Amino acid sequence: MDKEQSLAKVGLFEHLNPKFIKGLASIATERTFKAGEYLMRQGESGIGLFIILSGKVRVEKSDSSGKSVEIAANGPGDILGEMAVFDGAPRSASVAADGETTCLVLASWEFNAFLKAHPEAALELLPIVVKRFRETNDALIGLGAIKD
Repeated sequence: MDKEQSLAKVGLFEHLNPKFIKGLASIATERTFKAGEYLMRQGESGIGLFIILSGKVRVEKSDSSGKSVEIAANGPGDILGEMAVFDGAPRSASVAADGETTCLVLASWEFNAFLKAHPEAALELLPIVVKRFRETNDALIGLGAIKD
């Protein structure tokens, strides 16, 4: 599968105009991680977002005592690290490869430069990002973590 097809299947980009998918594909790079290798670490700056092409990763979060807990597992088609790319905040979790894992990587500076050069692409992404925040908020309310 080529980069454009891979990007078009990701929830964040699936409704994006094909011309923007093509532009993003031109700046995406493919990278393979070995088992146990970290794609990102909690607290570090977000240098890019990752789209899993093959393999599987585990998402871990550490508490203040340093105890690490696996909070999710992700596989092909999943996107990771996009929030840190959008807001510049440090990574909220660590992500490690469970076996050989290949990803498309969009570097933060290139992705943000692309959005600045194509503000209409940013406007197309905004409703999707907001929808994801709303879904997360609703899930947290359902768990009783947030009070209305």
